[in-house]
Amino acid sequence: MVVGIDIGGTNTAIGLIDQKGNVLVETTLKTANYPKIEAFVVAITKSINDLHTPHKEVAIKAIGIGAPNGNFYSGTIEQAPNLPWKGIVHLRELFLEYFDAPVFITNDANAAALGEMHYGAAKGLKNFMVVTLGTGVGSGFVVNGKLMYGHDGFAGELGHFTVEQGGRPCNCGRRGCLETYASATGIVTTALEQLSRVRLPSGLRSIPKNQLSAKFVCQAAEQGDALSLEMVDYTAEKLGFALANIVLITSPEAIVFFGGVANAGDLLLKPTKEYMEQNLLNIFKNKVQLWQSQVPENHAALLGAAALAWENIE
Repeated sequence: MVVGIDIGGTNTAIGLIDQKGNVLVETTLKTANYPKIEAFVVAITKSINDLHTPHKEVAIKAIGIGAPNGNFYSGTIEQAPNLPWKGIVHLRELFLEYFDAPVFITNDANAAALGEMHYGAAKGLKNFMVVTLGTGVGSGFVVNGKLMYGHDGFAGELGHFTVEQGGRPCNCGRRGCLETYASATGIVTTALEQLSRVRLPSGLRSIPKNQLSAKFVCQAAEQGDALSLEMVDYTAEKLGFALANIVLITSPEAIVFFGGVANAGDLLLKPTKEYMEQNLLNIFKNKVQLWQSQVPENHAALLGAAALAWENIE
């Protein structure tokens, strides 16, 4: 089996996973409880050993880690804004002090793409992309059956594709990034703008502004709330525009969506497909499918990290 580790800003999940994608045992710890990376690695090591002790008859073949700004080439986490450790963190080196097994690291969206390719909707596909729609927007590109990393390990940042020149400020320091429109955070921003500017009645007006969420917007839209439907349509327009431009580069067979916002299903994906088709170059029209993830959401990140490990030791 391999160890899969998903490092998030709030929680880190750790699991022992076989080659078929079965999560044998798992645990979590609070990422923020470890302001020093060395203490974090010690805590993860203890968790792995505790999980492995009842299964000593099965060897740990490798460790796969998905993390924000994880770099496959260097084994580092670099300038991750939502993690306690700043700058460049030499994570692979730290883990190799405690384990003989090889350690592989990539960013969380790339891990999600591997998870879909090995265990989910993209099984059998050689050219596809995964778009994660959560607090931010991430993406992983698979081209000719291989993850696309670029020369430095950071290729495939769809969330920071500019969809509105001079638009909303982004945490990356630029303006108008797709992430500021199509993420859960971006949808809340759209809702606040629309509620203050448009006088249409809406069930969202009864929700305190500090409690608004993308989930509330989507639920209201599903119930026919006209203003909420406009918000979803605006989100789909930005997302479809970005996808139409990215399709030109890698010509994917399918785009798989994962994350909380993607759970809106056809409510978001149907208009997104329409806007994408409107903006596509003719030779790409009606060739690209939009699908929801088929990896179980509670294990998607762990399976992605495990797939990274299995793929690199096979």
